[in-house]
Amino acid sequence: MTFAAPTIRVEQGVLAGEASGDVLAFKNIPYAAPPTGERRWRPPVEPSSWQGERDATTYGAICIQAPAPGDPGVGAGPMSEDCLNLNVWSPAARTSRPAPVMVWIHGGGLNNGSGTAGLYDGSALAREGVVVVTLNYRLGRLGFFDHPALAAERPAGEAAGNYGLMDVIAALRWVRGNIGAFGGDPANVTVFGESAGGAIVTRLMISPPAQGLFHKAVVQSGLGRERVAWLDRRGPKGEPSARERGEVFAYGAGLRTAADLRAAPAELFLTPAPIFANGDLTIIDGRVVPDQVEAVFRAGRQSAAPLIIGTNSREFWWIRPTDPNGYGTADDEMTWLERAEAAQVYGGLEGFDAQAMTDLVFAEPARHLARLHARAGHKAWLYRFDISSAENPEPHGGATHAIERPYVFGTLNTLPYPVEDRDRAASRAMMAYWTAFARAGDPNGRGRPAWPGAAEGDTQLLYFGNDGPVAQAVPDRIRLDVLERYRERTR
Repeated sequence: MTFAAPTIRVEQGVLAGEASGDVLAFKNIPYAAPPTGERRWRPPVEPSSWQGERDATTYGAICIQAPAPGDPGVGAGPMSEDCLNLNVWSPAARTSRPAPVMVWIHGGGLNNGSGTAGLYDGSALAREGVVVVTLNYRLGRLGFFDHPALAAERPAGEAAGNYGLMDVIAALRWVRGNIGAFGGDPANVTVFGESAGGAIVTRLMISPPAQGLFHKAVVQSGLGRERVAWLDRRGPKGEPSARERGEVFAYGAGLRTAADLRAAPAELFLTPAPIFANGDLTIIDGRVVPDQVEAVFRAGRQSAAPLIIGTNSREFWWIRPTDPNGYGTADDEMTWLERAEAAQVYGGLEGFDAQAMTDLVFAEPARHLARLHARAGHKAWLYRFDISSAENPEPHGGATHAIERPYVFGTLNTLPYPVEDRDRAASRAMMAYWTAFARAGDPNGRGRPAWPGAAEGDTQLLYFGNDGPVAQAVPDRIRLDVLERYRERTR
């Protein structure tokens, strides 16, 4: 069946989208005013209204970021600070009940990526009966930054530092107010994200302004014990604050005043490239992010939303924990005895170097957060993705970081190598689990293997392998136990 080009009225005006078979798509919808000029490094505010019909058939600009040739998570098109837009895919045929909503938060280390990448096309998921939203949020030093001059002019009580996260919360507010026009249910919203996007989901789980804006959460390779910085004070071990980091960068760039910072070309803030935005993946500001994610989960103060959380089997296979790079500091606080014990359970230092970054940064923290969520009496499901194609030229020995994304979105055509029937079957299974979870808060359903919930003692997960999904004991538990003891000592 072919559907006519659709129009939909939202709070700001009328959108003219497009129909593609049985899916309707609306793109480049502003969910906040442009964060430019005096609004650079200010919380997002509501977008302006428009007259007549707004064309919603092509993607809008992506947020300012350094070029990333070949990165499938970065959409084509111009870059601009005027980038706070989102995209919606919905089933063309309406049912008597509103559809569940899935809001995707892209990854990219808070430095790159967009909601406009072909990888994140929501058509296939929409055909499963859900409304899909993808979005852009401010990145790098334009999205996660502070400076004494900005603080001096800031109104009392205004949140600061985590502007990209505030953008995501603003998008969720827009969804709550407008998604009903697309056939979506504002009372049934699932946030899901990968890598830095997954880390944003964990921050939404603990962020007071985000509560009530979503009802379920999926964290794909979303870390969990990453480095943090406090907005305006040094860390417990003397680590510089986010504000101090911002001042050091600005001084080197010749920027002294708030006027200097706001007048500078946006591209100036891309060099030197920061690791995890302004140097940290999490800024604890006390308002939007009240504390470290792990600490809030440990205290049982996180959102009660049902949670799916998991990782891939060989996330950062190319990085060794003993290498002196931005990620390779994860084991710096290990004693020689701890490192020797870890090397022993990995079969030697070579095995430790080969796998420990995946376990330290992703697998152990995911297991830990799942346990804590279950301990608090909330529903949690843990997974491990280990689908590996012989056609993949990387010498990875497993599922590399971010490779699960096209399986979740049903966009296997974006993989850089030929897909097989097992890939298509795996994608259908993941889409079924994810959409069932969005629909009812439980990924299980008829026609696929049962996925046991995570328990505080954590014995099982769902393992997505080349032979199909299967429930099994958590792989490499002894290794993870050793790393957990180290993490608990150094948290």
